[in-house]
Amino acid sequence: MGKENFLYKKDDVLTVDIVDIGNDGEGIGKIDGYTLFIKDAVIGDKVSAKVMKAKKNYAYAHLEKVLEASSFRQEAKCPIARQCGGCQIQNMTYERQLEFKQNKVRNNIVRLGGFDEAFVDSVMEPIIGMDEPWRYRNKAQYPIGTGKDGKPVAGYYAGRTHSIIPVKDCLIGVKENQEILDIILAHMEKYKVSAYDEVSGKGLLRHVLIRKGFTSGQIMVCLVINFSGKGAEYIPGQSELTEKLAEIDGMTSISVSINTEKTNVIMGLKIRTIWGADTISDTLCGLEFEISPLSFYQVNPVQTQKLYGQAIEYAHLTGQETVWDLYCGIGTISLSMAKAAGHVYGVEVIPDAVEDAKRNADRNGLDNADFYCGKAEEVLPEFYEKKRLGAEGDSVSDAALHPDVIVVDPPRKGCDSACLETMLKMQPDRIVYVSCDSATLARDLRILCDGGYEIKKVRPCDMFSWSVHVETCCLLTKTS
Repeated sequence: MGKENFLYKKDDVLTVDIVDIGNDGEGIGKIDGYTLFIKDAVIGDKVSAKVMKAKKNYAYAHLEKVLEASSFRQEAKCPIARQCGGCQIQNMTYERQLEFKQNKVRNNIVRLGGFDEAFVDSVMEPIIGMDEPWRYRNKAQYPIGTGKDGKPVAGYYAGRTHSIIPVKDCLIGVKENQEILDIILAHMEKYKVSAYDEVSGKGLLRHVLIRKGFTSGQIMVCLVINFSGKGAEYIPGQSELTEKLAEIDGMTSISVSINTEKTNVIMGLKIRTIWGADTISDTLCGLEFEISPLSFYQVNPVQTQKLYGQAIEYAHLTGQETVWDLYCGIGTISLSMAKAAGHVYGVEVIPDAVEDAKRNADRNGLDNADFYCGKAEEVLPEFYEKKRLGAEGDSVSDAALHPDVIVVDPPRKGCDSACLETMLKMQPDRIVYVSCDSATLARDLRILCDGGYEIKKVRPCDMFSWSVHVETCCLLTKTS
């Protein structure tokens, strides 16, 4: 076979106007119909870019220089924004980011879901933006490594790599992170505590997990360690380390997570508290939650309240409704809805999360919420068939067979087909779909609408400012 005749080749330097934004926030430019994808270029820029990887009709290029800056371009606040994989669009004004995210959701529903543009425009509501788009994350996980000078470093992985870029004060995290990391790194130097090496599998300290309750002010530090010894002295000079960390205002819990596996999974399942309480608590949507190192808990509590408030509004609860909450996690949405519904049933695949959900229900005095452990795509069909055939010994109300509302908040891959099929059989009056990926959302909306539902409202919500991710809340109702 002959070599393909590409219009451009690797290392060609081109001048291009950026006319669009890709799904990953990259700038898109065209030269005579040939498309260039350029990371860090902003719509409206004129740039010089070097081709890194060329295909027949498109190429990926590296931003060499901004020749004429867009009106939407701003200086990134973080000095390592370009290298770090976390904030892909920090050099774009916040207002333009919101517009990008609104359009991303709209375009996916139109193109991938096959819905009419004018119809989608008629049901789309404006994105819920952040009042303060900095310092919004209540959780940080810092990998620990060894710098070129042999000293320990904490930071974040460079985009698409496992190379650590040193950074202690991430601007979307809380200010206490830096003080905590300073103490830990100084302690590592003093006591010659080794950082974990992914290649050799040797070294003690792997990651540092930090969590802060935004309402309570309580702080948790969990040190992930490659520890196979015995006894309760997990880190050299452990009591000195905990004493220093304990001086930080709000410090409530210090623990270790033992992870001896050669894996990119951060947390080990064995947690040992070495100072203070086992958990911290926080308030979200008027409910108090207990949070352990392994608990799933929304990382942006301010926007979570807005997103869940929107979901509750769409559910249109009057105090009598039966609600199923699939993919319920620790019960955040379930319990928020239980305050305004008749009865809520939650389904979650992670056993620890189900136990957390039950404890959180008790903690908040809510006795109208039940939780089931299992995959939504298995629990729901099994329940439906049992109730439909009149099986004995099931304490769940018959009203749950045809609930008023089903809420889904699935992972990025969207809802399983068996789960969607059973939802359509159960025929709830309303479906509230909370999505973290508008591409799989669009696919599932098409299935639900082909099955007898119609989209009434769609509202994006910015939960992760400066990144390309966007949450969406949708309301669907039965057509007949």
